[in-house]
Amino acid sequence: MDKIAINPNRLEWCCETLGMDVNAFHQEISIAKKTLEQAMQAKAVLSIKQLENIAKYFNRHLLFFLEPSDVVEERIYSLQFRTINNQQPIQSQKLRKFISTVETHRKVYLSLLEDLNIPISQAWQDDLRLSGSLRKTADVVRHWLGLEIDDKFDDLRDAVEKKGIMVIVSNGYNGRWQIDKKDLTRGFCLNYDTLPIIAIKKQSKGAQAFTLMHELAHLLLHKTSMLDNESAFHSYQGKEKEANIFASNILMPDALLSEIDLDELQNLNIQAHDNYLAKFKKQWCVSGDAILYRLFLENKITQEHYQAYKNFKEEEKKRREQEEQRQKELGNAPIIPRTYRHREPINMFGKTYVATVLDAQQNNHITLAKASTYLDNLKIHTLHKLEADFVSS
Repeated sequence: MDKIAINPNRLEWCCETLGMDVNAFHQEISIAKKTLEQAMQAKAVLSIKQLENIAKYFNRHLLFFLEPSDVVEERIYSLQFRTINNQQPIQSQKLRKFISTVETHRKVYLSLLEDLNIPISQAWQDDLRLSGSLRKTADVVRHWLGLEIDDKFDDLRDAVEKKGIMVIVSNGYNGRWQIDKKDLTRGFCLNYDTLPIIAIKKQSKGAQAFTLMHELAHLLLHKTSMLDNESAFHSYQGKEKEANIFASNILMPDALLSEIDLDELQNLNIQAHDNYLAKFKKQWCVSGDAILYRLFLENKITQEHYQAYKNFKEEEKKRREQEEQRQKELGNAPIIPRTYRHREPINMFGKTYVATVLDAQQNNHITLAKASTYLDNLKIHTLHKLEADFVSS
């Protein structure tokens, strides 16, 4: 079988984007080191299968590595992707693929809306006038979104989506829609004039709500694309601090905060905080961390108090992960059946998007097979279950 020569500059560029030594790349794809060294000298030594494996690893078409020209990043990545990658280079191949999948998903949605003659606003925030303090801005945005005091995460998401923003929540199961559990990325936003995107890592509902509003702040206040690691949600400076203050005030207006008995809270052991705050967490759709962060920002508790809670939660998380790892090593890791597989597209893509896909299929704009593809490759019988469940809800 004939061997193929690649453009070594393109392979080197791919490795550099992931912070990877091209000389060690052979270990990642099981190609002999000598073969890869010869390939980097533009010699015809790779088989089709080997080139396909390289292309799959970098989420590229194999023809990408055959083009003689150097890479022009403006043609490879969107402005939005380059913006967040310039903030902090995205070295995780899985996260790069996730962001690329999200951007492709947006194009699919825009195409469906066009097929159904649904108008797409290119001025999704023109009716919003922001000025003054972050607290006042948050009040204005609460009114703009039409939020209630006891909104759950799904209510908050629906309110944001109705303003022309696409909200994606990553899946808890392994696959192209998952942000790796070990990845520190908590969320990101991609700032488009039409149908901007907010993507959220699957977490507790309270954490997801705070991430949603944090990313909304970047779109509304900073008008830019942002990629946020966990550290951004505890930042005390710059755009991240502004986004945290905005999110905190959106979810917990002053009237709500006054319901907490500060004397009682501060007399409790740190270990008892979550239990004391449970009713507030449930009613406001926030985490205990979000409540204490807000109290700290308002100088109602000290930074030492807030840090002590963070340290306790971090230790608690480590103990839980160690126990899960121990059970896994013992062969006791639980097998979680995907009983509600048909609802996963709703959880990931939102009701509005799912309704659009089903509407397009029922009006013969797309085939049943295409609808399945757009809904995370649901099997046909599972898609019918989704349809029935969607109609009944």
